[in-house]
Amino acid sequence: MRVSEIYRMDIYSDGGQYLGEVQDVIIDLEKGEISRLLMVPWKNIKGDARSTLRAKSILYKSVKNVSDVVLVSAPGAAPSSNEAAREEVDDLTR
Repeated sequence: MRVSEIYRMDIYSDGGQYLGEVQDVIIDLEKGEISRLLMVPWKNIKGDARSTLRAKSILYKSVKNVSDVVLVSAPGAAPSSNEAAREEVDDLTR
């Protein structure tokens, strides 16, 4: 699947909750993989980027399936992954 095919897809939790729509993608060029799916366009993130990234993005590691919609693990399901997500957001906003 191409990254361009993910844009505008609806994002749902594995519990069936609508979370938003893919508006942008953050790619880790060093690893050659998608890092995050943003529910707001990157160019619209102003002010405190950290809080916006935490509230309006999904770690791609949380994605379970991409087909007609993007299905992700329920937020907050794994505390250790939450700490990794915070560290990654801090790295992105430096």
